Amino acid sequence: MANFPELPVAAGSTTSAESDGQGDDATRNRVRSAYAQVAQASDAGDCCGEASSCCGVSEDEQINRLLSLRLGYSDADLAAVPAGADMGLGCGNPRAIASLQPGETVLDLGAGGGFDCFLAAAEVGAQGRVIGVDMTPDMLSKARGNAVRGGFGNVEFRLGEIEHLPVADGTVDAIISNCVINLSPDKPQVFREAFRVLKPGGRLAISDVVATAELPAAMRDDPYLHAACVAGASRVDVLEAMLAAAGFVDVVIAPKDASREFIRDWVPGRGVEDYVVSATIEGRKPAR
Repeated sequence: MANFPELPVAAGSTTSAESDGQGDDATRNRVRSAYAQVAQASDAGDCCGEASSCCGVSEDEQINRLLSLRLGYSDADLAAVPAGADMGLGCGNPRAIASLQPGETVLDLGAGGGFDCFLAAAEVGAQGRVIGVDMTPDMLSKARGNAVRGGFGNVEFRLGEIEHLPVADGTVDAIISNCVINLSPDKPQVFREAFRVLKPGGRLAISDVVATAELPAAMRDDPYLHAACVAGASRVDVLEAMLAAAGFVDVVIAPKDASREFIRDWVPGRGVEDYVVSATIEGRKPAR
């Protein structure tokens, strides 16, 4: 997870804990700004922070590699994607639970530089298709450039919010996502949209951050911690209820206690690892 610049809440603005439309837009804009700066720094070869995933020089690429290996990716995975696609922004490897098959259509929510999209493209093959959606134009530009450099003709990237997906109803076999849904101020809407675009029998297979205890208000309302994938985390039982309300069945959420070690490195000295862990989240749209 990249280190981000401080993102103060402007005077009179709402905090990430508020759920009205104005507050939701403020949260999205702060997240968009934070990830735009990560993409810009990556392109410029600058480093976003000591534990960041910025690309551009060999030392940073090595940091990215170590971060991704820690999350469950393999050396072969890292060798299969264009330089700069792996930005170290995840909290797991959603492809490991997605069971992707040749010919399938896959949707990645919050595609970033395209890392998981490119790995999925190799699994679904030339007859398959991968769609990456991201709300940050700088990330989208980076991902599209990576696709051209890597020759990924079966991958496309679309600008959009995960609460309002630019994808037709019932057209996707599998949805993957890596440490993105926690950033949304309207997670129930994200899951409703995911359900809408999945084909009957389609599946959700994501890695994300979940809360293991109620976050203190000082953490919950901190814009920096929201962009760093901490403050927006929901409890497992809350996520299960959201998924069920959206229509998903066979929901399984598996927290990973071992993830506390690398989560501690995201925000050193704040004790965030006492409140959140990485988890795999799975669900299925009924076949009929």
